[in-house]
Amino acid sequence: MSEDQAGEPLSGEVYRLLKERLDRGEIRAGSFLDLSALSRELGMSKMPLRDAVMRLEAEGFVSVYPRRGVMVRELSLRDVRELYEVIGALESQAALLARGRLGRAECGRMAALDTAMRAALKDDDFDAYYRANLAFHNAYIDLADNRELSAALKIRKERLYDFPRRSGYVREWELSSVKEHRKIVELFKAEDFDGAAAYIREVHWSFAVQERFIQAYYLAARDES
Repeated sequence: MSEDQAGEPLSGEVYRLLKERLDRGEIRAGSFLDLSALSRELGMSKMPLRDAVMRLEAEGFVSVYPRRGVMVRELSLRDVRELYEVIGALESQAALLARGRLGRAECGRMAALDTAMRAALKDDDFDAYYRANLAFHNAYIDLADNRELSAALKIRKERLYDFPRRSGYVREWELSSVKEHRKIVELFKAEDFDGAAAYIREVHWSFAVQERFIQAYYLAARDES
């Protein structure tokens, strides 16, 4: 590895590599990273590895323990609850910031994505569902035109869903979710941005409302490990 054409530091390349391995499940939650082995494998000093680990720690993906090493964090239900509260607040704010920017065309695109999610669930194609789901939410997050908000949401959703990506899903949860998406579109169509923001925060991203599904999803994920 070396500095790329865009001038990205080596630690950035290492950061991306570690996240890819986390995503693929090659580095499992609860396991410790062997920085010495990684240094030998990648043919580099430990400094860029340490820089990448510090970034992963700041984002909540790993924990660093003195004299023990670097452990990949496993999400607890408290972690999930706190992430839901933060994501709900941020997406709610995104909905408010999209006022004046989100119109009929965007609502039509969101409705089409919701239809695509329903089709994906009928075909039992969770990867297609997942992509359409992210695109649905990004339709109004992008229109908020706030880079800090978008970046904060991206990291927190990666922690919830992608590291590692789970092989299964709770079908009843996703069917419930697409109904909620339809309601969000209806509120945006009616130009009720306050109502959309409240629904996103108090229903769609409410830990209390979604807890039975969350319990089923994350407990099943632990059984996979």
